[in-house]
Amino acid sequence: VKTHGADLCLGFDGDGDRCGVVDDSGREIFADKIGVLLARDLSAVHANAQFVVDVKSTGLYLTDPVLRERGVRTDYWKTGHSYIKRRTAELKALAGFEKSGHFFFNAPIGKGYDDGIVAGIAVLTMLDRAGGKKLSALYDSLPRTWGSPTMSPFCPDDRKYRVVEALTAQYQALKDEGATLLDRKIASIVTVNGVRVTLEDGTWGLVRASSNKPSLVVVVESPVSAEMMRAIFADIDARLSGFPEVGQYDQRI
Repeated sequence: VKTHGADLCLGFDGDGDRCGVVDDSGREIFADKIGVLLARDLSAVHANAQFVVDVKSTGLYLTDPVLRERGVRTDYWKTGHSYIKRRTAELKALAGFEKSGHFFFNAPIGKGYDDGIVAGIAVLTMLDRAGGKKLSALYDSLPRTWGSPTMSPFCPDDRKYRVVEALTAQYQALKDEGATLLDRKIASIVTVNGVRVTLEDGTWGLVRASSNKPSLVVVVESPVSAEMMRAIFADIDARLSGFPEVGQYDQRI
């Protein structure tokens, strides 16, 4: 992109069902943030738009002021392309976005399945409607968040679900008691796929069992600061350290 002065790069995986995006400044934009940009664009064209995203995705779908002003509804659902595809169909949502790069567009944009080429066309159409704005400018217009990559601590297959259940019970007990976490109230707990704890300032952390390997999945994000992102991870990490079956991470923040 930088060498050729390109407006963007679209990258597709081997079987063409995922789309990755690099903006004109050379930044890779994670698929969940591309989804927020597409939701902004599509909700301006399609009234009462509804979207489905997986639980690893950014909290901006609920807090972005543009989406809130337009009354956009977003359902956080189970990670996995088959789950998101089915949920998008069940809710008759306009589109479903998965952080791993799967995009599902229902009519009139697509036919409901994850097609990387259709996703790429949607990104290009968004730019065409952007009045000459570069993709980097659209990205920079989003509220800033500090988010982690997907982190995977080892946990045996026969123990990982029980660890997640125990951790869910800990966080649910805190919420039921009205206790604070990091000096903030717990705003919500989503348990459709692991446990996603969101604090009143929008900071959230997710722990779920990997569906295809002996590990857990940990993702955190904060719209407040990098310090709050690290703080919610430190809380999760401290709780997981109480389970001897949880081992080393593949990466950490």
